[in-house]
Amino acid sequence: MEANGPDMKTAYIGIGSNLGDKLKNCLKAIALADRIPGCSVKKKSRFYRTEPVGVEDQDWYVNAVISLRSEIRAHDLLKDLLAIEAGLGRIRKKKWESRPIDLDVLLFGHDVLSEKNLTIPHPRMHLRRFVLVPMAELAPDLIHPVLNKSMAEMLNEFSGEGQGVIPLTEV
Repeated sequence: MEANGPDMKTAYIGIGSNLGDKLKNCLKAIALADRIPGCSVKKKSRFYRTEPVGVEDQDWYVNAVISLRSEIRAHDLLKDLLAIEAGLGRIRKKKWESRPIDLDVLLFGHDVLSEKNLTIPHPRMHLRRFVLVPMAELAPDLIHPVLNKSMAEMLNEFSGEGQGVIPLTEV
């Protein structure tokens, strides 16, 4: 999972939107992530139409996962991703509300962090089909550094009800 060089890490970023032009919001976020100094997008999963989790009366999301090569620290990457969210109109008010864009650091190299504003691996990634499907597409053999299971294994073992994930065909 390490990128080229001792200071390079491969990060996996979850991307989602359920407000406005969802697909356009995701594409803009990917383009902006590729412009973060010290980072470059390497791979992108397909886009998926996904059922909201945690709240039932919301529009469905568009979700994807990207991998990027990062020379910057995880905390700095998070700051840059939060700035992208704000620039695309995200205002954080309450948990699980609709949003024009959501960017989550899912994995950062083999790092395991548990701090106030950043937990890596993402603590709920294994409970979300909308994360596991694109992760298994991008890196099926990648091992979760805490659960010690591959992305494909976690997806195959997933038992969450609902959580529809439908590939978008127009992208």
